[in-house]
Amino acid sequence: MRLASAAARYSKYLRAGVFPATFSLASLAAAAARADGLPRPGQITFEEAVTPIAHEMHFFHNWVLLPIIVGITLFVFILLAYVLIRFNEAKNPVAAQTTHNSTLEVAWTVLPVMILVIIAIPSFRLLTHQLVVPTSDVTVKVTGKQWFWTYDYPKDQGGGFSFDSYLIPESDLKPGDIRQLSVDNEAVVPVGKVVHVLVTAADVIHSFTVPSFGIRIDAVPGRLNETWFKAEREGIYYGQCSKLCGKDHAFMPIAFRVVSPEQYSAWLASAAKKFASGGPESLRLATAGAPSAELH
Repeated sequence: MRLASAAARYSKYLRAGVFPATFSLASLAAAAARADGLPRPGQITFEEAVTPIAHEMHFFHNWVLLPIIVGITLFVFILLAYVLIRFNEAKNPVAAQTTHNSTLEVAWTVLPVMILVIIAIPSFRLLTHQLVVPTSDVTVKVTGKQWFWTYDYPKDQGGGFSFDSYLIPESDLKPGDIRQLSVDNEAVVPVGKVVHVLVTAADVIHSFTVPSFGIRIDAVPGRLNETWFKAEREGIYYGQCSKLCGKDHAFMPIAFRVVSPEQYSAWLASAAKKFASGGPESLRLATAGAPSAELH
């Protein structure tokens, strides 16, 4: 709690201009992990949604699927109870000889079809919103490996570097870190911007999943899949590989730190130096028409 309070006070002072902008980089590394997107002990619901897609997914589940499922379950339960009471041997010693009922057969054929149509309308709309990537502000390429993730930031958006993201061993955890979820290098993205994520794998099939963002997509060797998200709130949001990819499948978490656009620009400048290498730097992965990040 003390760390969270300190982080909140720091953010207030930074917005007010009390601290110089150069301290924003320190805040990314040292500020308390305001872990907004992670599972909680005893939790039985979804993680809190922080993107438009995640909100739509939660609405579809909570207000379309659940009412229909509950309604069907109650209907079948009441029907079975009625049959047991009305047509048991004591109350109905002579069984009816009716073998066909055209009205009933039409009803139990047409009603399920109508229910599926009702489900299909919001389902297809959600799938369309997931698959049609809007004009992006930031593009990140993610490569799944045994057993860690590699993130590439394109040069034409202020990046031109890549880095690996490994699970922090339990013996190296610091205050604010989360066992099995915290990583040594978090992916950083700006709040309120459309982030286009290109996903692939270098060895076996992985699954790139961040529940709070409402994204889950396979990372397949030799194939480039894509998804997107637009985070509405700053914080740290976690995910994990959701495919059985080998012996350390349970030890390749995903961590995205969502920051302000100003902090993101400062992080880009710092990361470009930190992760500079002798390899090719001109990764041009940006969607056509997406604005480049300007560093100051």
